[in-house]
Parts: sequence; structure tokens; C-alpha cells
Amino acid sequence: MLTPLLVSIIFLLAGFIQGMTGFGSALVAIPLLSLVIDIKDAVPLCILNSLVITTYLSLKMRKHLDSKKIVPLCVAAVPGIIIGSTVLKQVSSTIIRICLGSLLICYSLYSLLSRPKPRKMHCFWSYIAGFSSGAIGAAFSAGGPPTIIYTTLNDWQKDTIKATLSGFFLFNSYLIATVHAINGLTTVEIFSYFMISAPFVLLGTVLGTISYGKIPPERYLQIIFAFLIIMGIMMIIT
Repeated sequence: MLTPLLVSIIFLLAGFIQGMTGFGSALVAIPLLSLVIDIKDAVPLCILNSLVITTYLSLKMRKHLDSKKIVPLCVAAVPGIIIGSTVLKQVSSTIIRICLGSLLICYSLYSLLSRPKPRKMHCFWSYIAGFSSGAIGAAFSAGGPPTIIYTTLNDWQKDTIKATLSGFFLFNSYLIATVHAINGLTTVEIFSYFMISAPFVLLGTVLGTISYGKIPPERYLQIIFAFLIIMGIMMIIT
């Protein structure tokens, strides 16, 4: 009885974080879930709850969704997922995590300290970001950073950044959830945990969205960079 309650509280917090920033639910959920349930159950459970988060956020941000920004990311992610599942798994995940974590920390500190001016990025970079996110995500379940970096480099409003991230993660979540279901990773026990925790993750997302509405645009980017630093540190030490 205690385990479902703990799982629900974890997803309440995870939903709040992603509702506020547009990403980061897995950053919160996976380490905490691994303390109460098997990590092999935590990953597909996190994906199922991400369907709730990204569906709600995409509907909430639908006025700011731009297919020209989201589709290239999604298209490039598909071959990235395929290659990540085959090639990148041959490379030491420790090396990849350390390199990616170091990149996130350096980029975020640079952005916080020097405050570089955003610029209009060529669409070519959206394909690079989508491909990298798909490949890294398939290799070791941490594919968000390349897309997050790409969106923050652009001269976009905070609503556009959050909507683009939500649309892209929505596509990825449904794709990965389908793969999990086909491969039998989503068991009856996991689905029962999902049914219990889904209302909590939705509540957390709603509360996070309310908080997001009160964040000034310049403060929003600072919050994103702060979370990227935390993500980078966690990648290095885990």
C-alpha cells in the first residue's frame, strides 16, 4: 500500500517540474522511482506518465505549436532511435554520459554567466538536434538535452520553446510507449501503477503550468539552464 502512494507522490513532483519547465519529469522520477520499484519497471512507467504530461502540455500550448519547428525534430529522431539502438549501445554508456553531462554543464554555465544573444538557427540544426535526441535517448534514455539546447539557442519566446519541447516529447513518448508495449515491457503491474499515479502526475503538471505562467521570460531561461546543470551533474555521477 505504501509503494503506490510513494510512486504517486514522485509523479506529482515530476509532473510539477515538467509543467513548469517543459521537460525534466524523468530527471526527477527515475532516480526516485528506482528507490521503491525495480528500475526496469520505472522506465516504462515513466514513459506512460509522460504521455499524460506531454498530451496535457501540448493541448495547453496548442496555440504556440508550430509544425515547421516540431516536424523536423520528430522526423530526424526516428533514424536516430534506430541507430541508437544498434550502434551507440556498442559504445560505453559511461563515456557518453560523462561527455554529454560535461557539455550540458559547460553550455549552461556559459549561458548563465555570459548571456549570449539568441539567434535564428538554420533549420539544418533542428535535424541534428532531433537525430541526436533520438540516438542518445534510445542508447541510454537521456535524449532531451540536444533538443533543449537547440530551442534555447533560437530567438524564440518562452511559449514557443515550451510548446516545441512539449510537441517533440509527445511524439517521442508515444513512439517509445508503443515500442515498450510491443516488446512486452509494459506489464499489468506497471499499468496498475500507472492508473494509480496518472491523476497525481496530471495534478502536478497543472500546478506546474500555473507556476510557469508567473515566470518572467528571462527567468524562464535561467531556470532551464539551472535544470540542465543538475541534469549534467546527475549524468556524470550516475
